[in-house]
Amino acid sequence: MIPVQFDYVAPATLDEAARLLAEHQDEAKLLAGGHSLIPAMKLRLAQPSLLIDIGRIKDLAYITEEGDQIRIGAMTTHYQIEASERLKEICPLLPECAASIGDVQVRNKGTIGGSLAHADPAADWPAAILALDAEMIAVGAQGERTIRAQDFFVDMLTTSLEPNEILREIRVPQPQKNTAQAYMKVAQPASGFAVVGIAVNLTRGDDGRCQSANIGITGVAAKAYRASNVESALAGNALDEQTIAAAAAHAADGVDANSDLYASADYRRHLAEVYTRRAIQKAIAKL
Repeated sequence: MIPVQFDYVAPATLDEAARLLAEHQDEAKLLAGGHSLIPAMKLRLAQPSLLIDIGRIKDLAYITEEGDQIRIGAMTTHYQIEASERLKEICPLLPECAASIGDVQVRNKGTIGGSLAHADPAADWPAAILALDAEMIAVGAQGERTIRAQDFFVDMLTTSLEPNEILREIRVPQPQKNTAQAYMKVAQPASGFAVVGIAVNLTRGDDGRCQSANIGITGVAAKAYRASNVESALAGNALDEQTIAAAAAHAADGVDANSDLYASADYRRHLAEVYTRRAIQKAIAKL
């Protein structure tokens, strides 16, 4: 289909983009890589009267380290993260997740910030960002604020960003020593979106027991979530097969699972358990 008629503007600065967004409110949409928004516009699921293209704003695509944090600009592409040798060394969950997204064309154009702000319940990044306990830096007419990943995803296609706010940066804590990470998913055949996606970020103590575990899950419910019951079942315990299997059984606790042409709600819950177990095992094998 053809989108409804719209105006297009490409601001040169983030301040200008924020001003335009505040001025036009619900009539405007931000355009990053466009791999989520443009298909929605073609189907007329999104009908903005103004597109604000932030792709020409300088200094929004970067991967840097500052103190104990990794900082990633919102316009950094999936491929830039996938190809980062430094991230492969210090935080392999990020490039591993990036490499699982779509195809080469999508990874070369799509951005981490665009994916997170769109909040598709089958997107890969939300699971990884939750598992990494990341922070989102948003800017708007009222200035800058920090949003924890756990507070960022509100519902299907809905985040805690205010209508006049723009996601500028993602900040990820530097992993501790003896930290293991992994991402696994069951992908939709055509799009590569996650039917179920599991991100694992766990730390093993000197005694061999699990010191801490963060498990992010996408594709199962209306929004990505932390599997807190899995995390608590792992923490303080030996990372043996029995413990892992018992913990993974809680992957979909209290979740209203989605049901669609790819998987029923019951099958999604089953996949969540199976792939949580496998993802934990995959992570531990790296220690």
